[in-house]
Formats: sequence, structure tokens, C-alpha cells
Amino acid sequence: MSDTNYDFAVIGGGPAGYVAGVRAAQRGAKCVVIERGALGGTCLNWGCIPSKSLIRAADVYRSIKHASNYGIEITGEVQADLARMIEQKDKIVTGLVKGIGGLFKVHKVEHVEGEASIEGAGRIRVKSGGGESEISAEKILISTGARPAQIPVFPIDGKRIISSDQAVHLKELPERLLIIGAGVIGCEFACFYREMGVDVTVVELLDRALPLGDEDVSKLIERELKKQKIKLLTGKKILKVEQIGNDMVAHIEDGEDISADLVLVSIGRTFNTDNLGLEKIGVELGQRGDIPVNEKMETNVPGVYAAGDVVGGMMLAHVASAEGIVAVENATGGDVAMNYKGIPAGIFTYPEVGVVGLTEQQARDAGHEVSIGRFQMRGLGKAHAEREISGEVKVIADAGDDAILGVHIVGAHAADLIHEAAVAMRNNLTSSQLGDTIHSHPTLSEAIMEAAHDVHGNAIHNPPKK
Repeated sequence: MSDTNYDFAVIGGGPAGYVAGVRAAQRGAKCVVIERGALGGTCLNWGCIPSKSLIRAADVYRSIKHASNYGIEITGEVQADLARMIEQKDKIVTGLVKGIGGLFKVHKVEHVEGEASIEGAGRIRVKSGGGESEISAEKILISTGARPAQIPVFPIDGKRIISSDQAVHLKELPERLLIIGAGVIGCEFACFYREMGVDVTVVELLDRALPLGDEDVSKLIERELKKQKIKLLTGKKILKVEQIGNDMVAHIEDGEDISADLVLVSIGRTFNTDNLGLEKIGVELGQRGDIPVNEKMETNVPGVYAAGDVVGGMMLAHVASAEGIVAVENATGGDVAMNYKGIPAGIFTYPEVGVVGLTEQQARDAGHEVSIGRFQMRGLGKAHAEREISGEVKVIADAGDDAILGVHIVGAHAADLIHEAAVAMRNNLTSSQLGDTIHSHPTLSEAIMEAAHDVHGNAIHNPPKK
């Protein structure tokens, strides 16, 4: 490719980058997106979509195995074929990657494959199999994301010690799987592989599963993991992992060794800011290697923006996309600030978790006097009809002005249900207003209405508050 001038250049084609590229084109900018791998980034190729495809397959498998609960008798053996699941997952991913390429074509966004590095103000060098080229751009967006962190005591080799990147590509099931870290990724994979019949042990350094979430959510998920016969060890430090014979052995501080066939490490990520040439134009990095930005997604260097995981904020694909749009709007003459209020997140365990806003402890630490409303899923007719009665909705409100501070849902379809609460928070509704919104019956979303009413002790299907 010969030297080319652009209005806007994006380094990294993940959820922040490719969305930014399309929005830049919509804003009339001549735009190029530079990506060294497949478009879509971690979320599409190794994270959100691959894992959810596999989790959905496990859901179907679970439903078939328990068909008798619905009055349906299945004769013969029901088998799960992991290789076929992986094959179907790959087809989905390939199709979606091609879809992004199609979006680029119709919006006239140029896609350049290769390794990008900034050579100077507005100058980007791209290395690819075909050699090197230089791109000039008036404005630059850095959206290079993050990757699984390498921990010296259990180094990822992609064979016996793997990251989540490799976990979505396994063609054979291990008999015994050790998962290090009981965060979102660790718990999701624990549920999937246990459903596939794998003996799963999860070890977490902190004192509970999903340690960054609400404590009540942690208690509910820990209970559900136990029901699934997943071994969960919390407050345990792994000193090292080594191969002894055919076993991978984790040595636990003040505890018994754990033997497994495969080890999955899910305890953090490293920002992809190395080898980008950021120092050549003076872009400052944070202590963790992230790129600090202001509310407009601007770095300390004029005309250089950053968005997505690389900025070190909420590492969620939908947040990355929103940040990419904000960056483009400002780079093309707008004046837009990123608003992080009311951003939901889903955790695809069994059952699912949906969260938005503060945990109870965060609300108290912020100085709020709080009122709590709860409603158990087993109180819903729809939950019984679906044979999905585990979980509850928890609404956290300010005791003074009744503002919704946070909502936490554990139960079937929680990752979808949480958006109602997100809309309410985004638009400054009170818990009373949320509760007074008449919900269709029979639905799972009625639990949100009931929990909102329970903030004030008015839930019809709850016993009186003590």
C-alpha cells in the first residue's frame, strides 16, 4: 500500500475500534482501521461470543438431560460433542467477522491488516506480510485492548496451562480442570465445563467467588456452584503449578496440593500498549500500563484518543464501543462526554447474573444510607413454569431520595433482565417509580417490580419486613 492520508486512523479493530471506524465514516471522515489479527478483537474471537456459543450449547444439553422435568422422556443416551460445539462456534465467529468487513465496505472504511506503530505526530507505520507502509492521519484512536496476564508461578504455555483464549478452542475435554480465579471468566468456564462432565476445582485468592461484585450475589453463586458439584476454594493462595508425571499439580499455601489434567488461568489482563511507539509522541501511560483519558476519551496529546480495555476502565465490549463513539464524536468536531452511569453487565454462569450500579458495600462506603428491596425468583409463576426458580433480585436505593443506586439479579435471563434497571438508573428513576411501572404477567421481569416495591416494604408476594 502506498502512503495514504486519512482524517482518522484507528489502531485496533475490536469493539471500540471497528465501531469507531463506522461512526467516523458516518460523520464524513476518511477513516482507516488497522488490525493485526481478526476484526472484532478479543470479544468476538476469543471472549464474549465464543464463550456464549459454548455456554448456550451447554444450556441445551442441560435442558435435554432434564427433559423429564417437563414431561418429556428422552430414550437413549444423550451425548455432548465438544468438537462439534467448537466447530459451530467457529462458524458463528467467522460469520460475524465477515459481517464487520461488510460494514466497512458499505461505509467505505478502509481496513489494513498489520502491526501498527506510531512513528511521529500523525504518522503510523504498518508492518505486514507484504512489507511496510506509512499512513498519515489528522486524528488517531488507540484501541488495542488487553490480553491475559502472564503470572510467573503458573506461566501460560497454551497446552497444560491455558488462558481463556485457549479455553474456547479445546477439542477434547479434560477429566480434571483446575481454574485459578473465581472472577467472571473463571465462574463462567467452571459452569460450562462442569456441565460437560468435567471434574472442576476453582481456587480464588480472595474470600469469595465474584469478589468484585455484591456480597449477596457471591453467596447465591457460591451456593449454585456447590449444587453443580463444582469445588470452590476461597481465600487460598497458589504458590506454584508444576507438572509431576502426567499431572499438573498446584501447591496451595497452608493447604493440600490439587492435581488436574489442565489448568485454566483467569486472573487478570495486561494492556496492549507495548511496541506502539507511544513514547515517540509523548502519550503518557498509567501505572498499570493503561492509557489515561479524560471524559472525551482524549489522551494528554492533542489529536490522540484512546478507548476500550486499553484505557483501564470497565473492561466490557459495550463500554468499549460507547467510548469509541465518544472519541469519534469529539475528534470530528463534536463535544460529547462519556457517561458511565447505569452501565449494565452480564455474567453467564448458571444461573446468570446481571448487575448495574453500586454494590451495597460500595453504596455505604460512598456515604449513602441505603434501603434494600429483594425478591426471590421462586416467587414468580413464570419461574416455576420454566423450572428456573433459583436466584433473586436485589434493589439498592438511597434511603433519603429513593434514587436507585444499584440492582443485582441472579437467575434465568438475568443478563437480559438487567437492562430495565439500567434504563431506570440512566434516567434517574426512583425505586418507587420502578415499582409502580406495571409489569406484564407472567414474566421474569416481575421480580424487578416486586424487589422495587420491597424497598418500601410493599411487595405483594413477600412476607412483611421485620
